[in-house]
Amino acid sequence: MVSTENKPQVAMVGLAVMGSNLALNIESHGYSCVVYNRSPQVTAEFMRAHHSRNFVAVESLAELVKATEAPRKVFLMVKAGNAVDAVIADLLEILQPGDLIIDGGNSHYSDTARREVLCREKGILFLGLGVSGGEEGALKGPSLMPGGSRQAWELVSDLLSSIAANVQGKACATYMGPGGAGHFVKMVHNGIEYGDMQLIAEAYDLLKNVAGCQPNELSQIFGEWNRGVLSSFLIEISAQIFDFKDSEK
Repeated sequence: MVSTENKPQVAMVGLAVMGSNLALNIESHGYSCVVYNRSPQVTAEFMRAHHSRNFVAVESLAELVKATEAPRKVFLMVKAGNAVDAVIADLLEILQPGDLIIDGGNSHYSDTARREVLCREKGILFLGLGVSGGEEGALKGPSLMPGGSRQAWELVSDLLSSIAANVQGKACATYMGPGGAGHFVKMVHNGIEYGDMQLIAEAYDLLKNVAGCQPNELSQIFGEWNRGVLSSFLIEISAQIFDFKDSEK
């Protein structure tokens, strides 16, 4: 049982790798966290691995709502699509006005806009949260792109800023705008990133198969690029990958 005087401040629905890592990130910044997965076995495995930390496990959404401090801040880290709608429908039956749902999955921005209206009609706040940085970013500091009601953002701005990546003293988390703005920005971000990845792949193909460059030469070339105007995380890790040697087995 959770004491009504000291309830966890945050809840996490979905404990696959992104949800688990985001929960660990949140807890590491001083927030207690209720965790739930539709498969009790997944929740149990998470708690076995992190039993000494400030988590409370529950076996149903009803228990999650009872266990979390109001106004509740419920993160959804579930597969985009029908699963998100199903969880939101269940939560709307048991949450109280002023509570907040945060969809941190890769939902389409039009779905996010629709869900924000649905929640608002029930008195529930809603944020569509773009999360960039992958598994490691979720754990150590992602770039966060929240969109929805400004009231919802203000409720969790300190929390999101604390768990986000920090560049030159500034948190990589800022309000993107109403409706589905957060997930729209994440979509644009992904489009740019995947375009960069395609360009890197084509440059690699030309250098390797036309110019005949060896891996060590590719590493040097990409390393030089990373020290100039092309400097970026993707160029940096490409240089590192070319320098990596597989074990001989």
